[in-house]
Amino acid sequence: MTAQTVEEQDLWLTEAQQGSWRHYLEGTARFVEALSAVHDRTLELSLGEYSLLVQLSEAPELTMRMSTLADGLVLSRSRLTHTVARMEARGLVERRAAEGDRRGVNCTMTDAGCTALEVAAPGHVAAVRRIMVDALEPEEFEMLGRIMAKVAESSKASGGTEEGLSALCD
Repeated sequence: MTAQTVEEQDLWLTEAQQGSWRHYLEGTARFVEALSAVHDRTLELSLGEYSLLVQLSEAPELTMRMSTLADGLVLSRSRLTHTVARMEARGLVERRAAEGDRRGVNCTMTDAGCTALEVAAPGHVAAVRRIMVDALEPEEFEMLGRIMAKVAESSKASGGTEEGLSALCD
């Protein structure tokens, strides 16, 4: 086998890998679409707003730096700023200057945000259970969690940072 043949062979996914890849793409897209539809039709928070409030609910003093929040939600800072502005207008969050850092901005969940999250959580969890958890065997769901943790870590290392992008693109 020549070096070129080996390189060509490594370039393409096998038929089984291609099938798995396509199932992953369709499955994640349809899951997010279905969960977003539940939020849009039945809950007072969009899926993105819900995810943002969950992140804040788990943070000390219900507060996170905007840059950390953007990273945790895998959003651009610009997109996060627009989302937070809409939520701030509804009284769900507040932006405040970060103490000791004139350039930093924190996002804090308000009492109204806490209430909105508490009201939306049962519907969100029921939808996640119906759409994903109940579709899988318990072992499959646990394995999915382990697999996606690996994918998230690999993605951060390979493409989610300037160093990772340089390694992929150079």
